[in-house]
Amino acid sequence: MRLATFKHLSSKNADYRAAEKYLLFEHDEFTNKPVLDEIGRLIPRVNCRFETLNCGDDDFVIACMKSNLQYGKNRSRGDVKSHHYIISFDPRDGIENGLTVDRAQTLGEQFCKERFAGHQSIVCTHADGHNHSGNIHCHIVINSLRIEDVPLLPYMDRPADTRVGCKHRCTEAAMNYFRAEVMDMCQREGLYQIDLLDGSDERVTEGEYWAKRRGKAELSASGKPTKFETDKEKLRRIIRKVLEVATDFEDFAKLLSREGVTVKQSRGRLSYLTSDRSKPITARRLGDGFDLTAISAVFEQKSRQLAQNGAQGISSHPSILERLQAAKTSKIDTYHDSISRMVDVTPDKAEGFEHWAKVFNLKQSAKSVAELEKYGFDSLEDLQTALAIAKTEERDCRENLKAVEMELRDKKELQKRVLAYANTKTIREEYRALKSDKARAKFRKQHESEFIIIESAQKYFKEHGVTKIPSYKTLQSEIERLTSRQNELYEELKEKYSEAKRLQTIADNINRTLYEELNKIKDQNHEI
Repeated sequence: MRLATFKHLSSKNADYRAAEKYLLFEHDEFTNKPVLDEIGRLIPRVNCRFETLNCGDDDFVIACMKSNLQYGKNRSRGDVKSHHYIISFDPRDGIENGLTVDRAQTLGEQFCKERFAGHQSIVCTHADGHNHSGNIHCHIVINSLRIEDVPLLPYMDRPADTRVGCKHRCTEAAMNYFRAEVMDMCQREGLYQIDLLDGSDERVTEGEYWAKRRGKAELSASGKPTKFETDKEKLRRIIRKVLEVATDFEDFAKLLSREGVTVKQSRGRLSYLTSDRSKPITARRLGDGFDLTAISAVFEQKSRQLAQNGAQGISSHPSILERLQAAKTSKIDTYHDSISRMVDVTPDKAEGFEHWAKVFNLKQSAKSVAELEKYGFDSLEDLQTALAIAKTEERDCRENLKAVEMELRDKKELQKRVLAYANTKTIREEYRALKSDKARAKFRKQHESEFIIIESAQKYFKEHGVTKIPSYKTLQSEIERLTSRQNELYEELKEKYSEAKRLQTIADNINRTLYEELNKIKDQNHEI
């Protein structure tokens, strides 16, 4: 971790002692399991500070269990039992700004008392990061249950956020408030900081960070110096490369498709789908430098540069602003052409609603009648028949999609088993070469984990009728084909769903219009 950062983790683990054990004893940074010495004992962390707050004479574990029993909370398996916040300081703070473990512990305790008042808490400061970057960081673990009434803080929006016997909620507003407080604390203490509230051009999530760390460890252990890249890193690299040569968004999408990436725009947001994935990655998860605003700014800058340099033919291509305006106009036109269900006209709503609802219903009724003529329906029976056909097509498409998804899932599982089985080829060959049962038994004991994988794969092949094990490449080609088919069915299902929904809305509006007309005729006859 670089610079002052603030993170949050929630835990449903009912064993509060696990949090204490993690903070006080060394843990493997990849498996998150305790590190033991040569005789199997836990290894205490070096140079750490540990303090509990609001626990009275009890330790953190006993205090939390007593409070949970007293208020009847945190009994279900799905309840969030504790919240874990981490303030991580820049490694340079220890050298240049005089930050020590004791000073960081004091800051952490002060932060906890002011922001998590009323909660039983642990404040523990470590002198080194999990990746040995040398950054001092402070852990704050709180019981999710509040044992005292607390003052109303700016991020709280419910009365329960201050009451005793209620639980802590980590909302987006709360995280923004805590981040701002951490920034103020760093500025006040003269420490390095970054803007924790604004986005970053590259947004590396916790999962992506650990995937990269584990990937590096695996490669280095196998002796291969190849640089490891996560799926998001590869995608960012491809997008940057294409963005350098693309002239506009259409060119950008075309060049990305050649790289096996499909870019989609929905409601002003971009998402990127690679050939080996079934679900797209949103620009928000890649970083602010890959969203529509940033991409459009690049093309707009290129357009201005070409205009300034007097580039030939630039007038034949609309500028990014013109195309964005055209897209906006198209979206507005689509909205005006769309059909919505008529709303209930109730006089007890806010002032002016009844008038708006009557006008809105008249417009939707007129649009529905116009759509009947556009479709060429001569009667309501034709509309109902078309609606039934549209729903049948949607259902069939949905079933086809489910079948493809199931086949794709099975292929991926088979590919995983094939790869695991192929990696044990050397073990299987050495085992078959052994002549005596004693030697084989000894060999199996030495390679117990590999034989568990072998037997599990063989059992899977037998249960699924796999007589000839396919190659990894063959399965990969089949997976790519199924993924492509899945994406096609996704688009087809969206169209079928939209068509069925549109026809259903037209039918509902027509039936409602006829119903209201019949009621008017009845009222007139009653008055006569």
